[in-house]
Amino acid sequence: MLVLSLDATLQHQQILSGIKHQDDALIQEGDRVPNFELQSQAGEVVRSSDMAGGRYVVYFYPRDFTPGCTTEADEFTKAYGTFEKAGIQILGVSPDTAESHQKFCNKMNIPYPLLADTDKALANAFGVWGPKKFMGREYMGVNRSTFLVDESGTVFKVFAKVKPKGHARQVLESFTK
Repeated sequence: MLVLSLDATLQHQQILSGIKHQDDALIQEGDRVPNFELQSQAGEVVRSSDMAGGRYVVYFYPRDFTPGCTTEADEFTKAYGTFEKAGIQILGVSPDTAESHQKFCNKMNIPYPLLADTDKALANAFGVWGPKKFMGREYMGVNRSTFLVDESGTVFKVFAKVKPKGHARQVLESFTK
């Protein structure tokens, strides 16, 4: 389940109707995070309003149990204590189900919420759902991206086309600059 603000809902409708293209839709530094409500692997609903007043990471990844996603999740898991001490929450988001996320968390010992965006509404609102290419085949999917959010709910750093190895360190460095 996803609830978007009016602005994000209009942006979402434009994306779906083809008025806005993927490159034009990516949330930029200085933009506000759209309001959202998504189910976590634990079955809890996580809301953007729950994050108000705190700093957090929203990282979008294509799919549980794939090599790149496993590397990225492992890096954030290893750095989790450092993020926690700095008062920074981590949210991972993919189109997988909450059940798939639970299995992934159990296998990888992931201590932070993974959110199920099964209808891809949040991915669309952030502008990360779009065309991809693999081995000459084109398809639609999540373009691995990370958004760093400050206490006011404003995105202050965007990482597009993320390379998983070393990414958690990059994120931490951006929060401490």
